[in-house]
Amino acid sequence: MDQPINALGRPDLRALPQVQKLLETAAAAGLLVRYPRSVVVKALRAALAGERAALRTGLYSVFDMDRFFTDVRRMLAAGELSALRRVINATGIILHTNLGRAPLADAALDAVRAAAGAYSNLEYDLETSARGSRMRVAEPILCELTGAEAALVVNNNAAAMLLALSALASGGEVPVSRGELVEIGGSFRIPDIIRQGGARLVEVGTTNRTRLADYAAAIGADTRLLLKVHPSNYRVTGFTEEVARAELVGLGRSHDLPVLEDLGSGNLLEPPPGLPAEPTVRAAVTAGVDLICFSGDKLLGGPQAGIAVGRRNLIDRMRRHPLMRALRPDKMALAALEATLRLYRDPVRARKEVPVLRMLAEPVEEVAARAGRLCGALIGLPGLEAETIATDAMAGGGSLPEERLPSRAVAVRAATAGPEELARRLRARPIPVIGRIAAGRLLFDLRTVAEPEVEEIAAAMRELLTEGGA
Repeated sequence: MDQPINALGRPDLRALPQVQKLLETAAAAGLLVRYPRSVVVKALRAALAGERAALRTGLYSVFDMDRFFTDVRRMLAAGELSALRRVINATGIILHTNLGRAPLADAALDAVRAAAGAYSNLEYDLETSARGSRMRVAEPILCELTGAEAALVVNNNAAAMLLALSALASGGEVPVSRGELVEIGGSFRIPDIIRQGGARLVEVGTTNRTRLADYAAAIGADTRLLLKVHPSNYRVTGFTEEVARAELVGLGRSHDLPVLEDLGSGNLLEPPPGLPAEPTVRAAVTAGVDLICFSGDKLLGGPQAGIAVGRRNLIDRMRRHPLMRALRPDKMALAALEATLRLYRDPVRARKEVPVLRMLAEPVEEVAARAGRLCGALIGLPGLEAETIATDAMAGGGSLPEERLPSRAVAVRAATAGPEELARRLRARPIPVIGRIAAGRLLFDLRTVAEPEVEEIAAAMRELLTEGGA
């Protein structure tokens, strides 16, 4: 359908077909069989708005019915996709916060399906038929793995810290080293969490050097606990000094003050060869730390959760606090967490079956083999250059800062689309492929790509290049 030109030589937008006329076409009739009328009308109006903009800017000079309904069909197909979708993470960042952090182990996925697909004994005591506690789902195994007296699970680590400070320090003071006043993504700042917990922050030491005497001098009648924060997402190097965990515990004991430690990443195992030592939760318990808070979806490799382990009297105070009901986890998170924790009973099995641990420990030779297979599938596609390169992956998610994992990536360059445009089109696919751009090329880092996803990336690239998409 040609677009009439007005007296000024510009497209006459009034001559665009009306929605009612478009609804009478054969193309619209086919869409109305599949989609509700209201949904089709909305898509038609949106596509018409796009046509008007394209004609005004000169992108198109005529109205093309086939092109128009292609856009309409794309809109309708996109509308059927879930807002929360699976993506292929080819960034090389293992705990990518924007991409959902830790993918779950198969055992955890099975546990979620079982808990979500039927009724469960979430808060029901099968022996007495009385009301039970959902905390019994994960507490026993958390105590077993960490050596703690008691444990509590909430919906994330910020919630665990907020609950701990609200239950144990509200109305009092909390001394913290200036070098540990961290921000961990978004609005999670230690000073803000202390304030929200109803306590007053007392800064001790300096940014780079804090001594035990600094803590001792800050203790007063209003001090409620001593706080230590593990710098899981940054490093201070050079002329530095910090108070050892055991020293702080000793100071707390001498003043009858509990020590709370935010361990952040929630490491339960010693790191694989080649990675730096990351403090484990059990080591903190063994050192006498009274309460430890950490995440479930970082180095632990489970679902989003905040976990607190430590002395029973402190955990009980948190459990009884009014905030607990607002912060408690749901049955699916608890099921996934317990299943993940069960894998840790056998560290060898955990390193094989927990995806985060497997990706952290995988030999670079195996990553290179996947990269070779992907590169082989891409070489020869029309208008595409592809090669395997050495690169570095990262743990991400505020864990193991500055540590680089040797990896391999496939770097591609398309003749008809720049790397940004190619990345955009891959993101627009039903299963988006997320890579990273470096040195004018799009990179697919294979450390974060599972074996079945190699062919999915190759298929996506074939469709883009052979069907005129790139």
